[in-house]
Amino acid sequence: MLARTVREVEAAARHGRVTPAVRTKFQAVALLLRDERTRVRAAAGSDSHRAEQLKRLDGVAAILAATAVQDAGLLALLAEGSGVSDAARSLKREMLRDLGIEPAPEEVAPTQTATASAGSERRIVPQSVISRQLANPFLAPDFSAVPQRTSSPRRLADWELLGPLLSSLERGGGGAPACMALPAPTARFTPAGLELMPHQGQLVAAAAAGHRTFLLADEPGLGKTAQALLAAEAAHAYPLLVVVPNVVKTNWAREAARWVPHRPATVVQSDGEAVDGFADIVVLNYEVLDRHMGWLGDFGFRGMVVDEAHFTKNKTSQRSQNVLALSDRIRSRTDRPLLMALTGTPLINDIEDFRAIWQFLGWIDDSKPLDELMDALEDTGLTPADRSFYAAARQCVIDLGIVRRRKLDVAADIPARRIADLPVELDGRAGQSIRAAERDLADRMVARYKTALANPSSDVGAEGIDHDLVRRVAQSELKEATTAQSGENVFTMMRRIGQAKAELAADYAAQLARSAGKVVFFAKHVDVMDAAEEIFARQGVRFSSIRGGQTPTARQANIEAFVNDPDVAVAVCSLTAAGVGLNLQVASNIVLAEMSWTDAEQTQAIDRSHRIGQAEPVTAWRIIAAQTIDARIAGLIDSKAGLAARALDGSDQQVSSSASVQLEALAALLTDALRAGFGQGDALGS
Repeated sequence: MLARTVREVEAAARHGRVTPAVRTKFQAVALLLRDERTRVRAAAGSDSHRAEQLKRLDGVAAILAATAVQDAGLLALLAEGSGVSDAARSLKREMLRDLGIEPAPEEVAPTQTATASAGSERRIVPQSVISRQLANPFLAPDFSAVPQRTSSPRRLADWELLGPLLSSLERGGGGAPACMALPAPTARFTPAGLELMPHQGQLVAAAAAGHRTFLLADEPGLGKTAQALLAAEAAHAYPLLVVVPNVVKTNWAREAARWVPHRPATVVQSDGEAVDGFADIVVLNYEVLDRHMGWLGDFGFRGMVVDEAHFTKNKTSQRSQNVLALSDRIRSRTDRPLLMALTGTPLINDIEDFRAIWQFLGWIDDSKPLDELMDALEDTGLTPADRSFYAAARQCVIDLGIVRRRKLDVAADIPARRIADLPVELDGRAGQSIRAAERDLADRMVARYKTALANPSSDVGAEGIDHDLVRRVAQSELKEATTAQSGENVFTMMRRIGQAKAELAADYAAQLARSAGKVVFFAKHVDVMDAAEEIFARQGVRFSSIRGGQTPTARQANIEAFVNDPDVAVAVCSLTAAGVGLNLQVASNIVLAEMSWTDAEQTQAIDRSHRIGQAEPVTAWRIIAAQTIDARIAGLIDSKAGLAARALDGSDQQVSSSASVQLEALAALLTDALRAGFGQGDALGS
């Protein structure tokens, strides 16, 4: 059987017809040949019989080797470390069964072995990727050109540097924006008929000049997708891996077809059955990374782009760990790959959000700066004990590739935007129920506070409210709310407030649509979107719905209906599913029916309309439930807005605590209840 099959492969190679099926047959024969040699050597019997069997197997092996020399793709399958395709394993099992031999148990289901990490999804390899691997004419890659980390003694080796580096960004730059020096713009890589703005051409020119790591933190709406695609072209960084939120995968493929039409792009959906393994651009979302990690790591990418990179800020999350693992894999296999982190809102709550992004870019690891950044810090001649270290360290980080431009500076033709708050009174039974629930929440926290205050171990000051204890009580309440399966808490309360505001917000959006043109309506919860859509339908207002769970085709159809159909007046959008990756410049009015938990999420939503291509001033109308926690959260979000400005735009604006908005809202609610309901003395338990 082995001799007959190898002759079939030999004939195909001789006539130049080495198809994927032939390569699969070649690999299956190689596997069987190896196993049979092992079996014969271990089998009982005479030495002469064993020698005869091995001689016959050597003859088959000689034909196999001679055939491989005729085709580079076949030769690659014999290289050390060459992976075995699922198709070859399957064919091997079929050949054994045809001979009446039952495969060993481990051969029956090789993909059912334990995964590298507990709870991770099954790993798969799309068939088209297998075909690419089998057609690869190259042997194992040569990693000798990849620079090795230095082991020479460092002046700053004993200093803790990551904290001071982060602090150097948080302190601001005294008016200096966080943007590396960029060369004059280039249009050399721009397709005919298209035009880049000067700030976009500058980044492409930097990539063409040899820069290879970028934190591209331009404000939303300044065309980061085009910059990334053309930077990859300038850096010869194809094949290119692009990791994005699920909702923008289709948009990335469309933008690739526009800006680099000669580079085929493929979008990975689910298990990747439709993946084009020969594409130059592979686009997939964070959620399916885990099951595709194996083949992605071996694909040979020369560049990687992470869009909405702030999604990776939690380094303990699976998505962040997958992104960092792929980045490390690419850097270990490629000399100076292009790595780009794209985000218009790199800081959500805390300067610590930078850590995962810097690690993805290869600037730091878990505990220290890596070589390029360390060299720059060494060259300053300073240590964290020197006052001037922080300004110098900030510049060292920026020069590694932070690029931050504001619309105000580079796109003066984009009209202004403003946020207008519309307080509404929640009347009737719904309003009464929400206010009662808020009082119950405050009372529950007050009771916890007083119980903790009575504990002798509580650290209470001489007078006044113990604000440390207030925060601990708020933190405890927030922790319970996060894990609660039922009952009233801050999250259910915000949802109820959104439901109560839905009709008022939809009415206002309908009025705007009739008087001022198209409107984008954002909500956080599906039931709020459903309620708004019912009201629009009742009032005869045509709308598109853009939300999570839609197929890419349905989503794109709804976007195009809103953009192109003059009779579609409102786009009803999910804050989480439609807050990124959409171009809705056709509307200049936005209604935010529910409060976001972060300024970044709010900004992203507004910038779906306030971006390149907008011709009118943009107004975001925030519908706020007066005299509820809703109004308190609006104020907290506004106080958070200075963080990115301080770190990246050089602002000296003071920033509020980095704790989450949820925690601060609960702490403020408890503090007000202690002051208003019990008095200072009672709050102390006196």
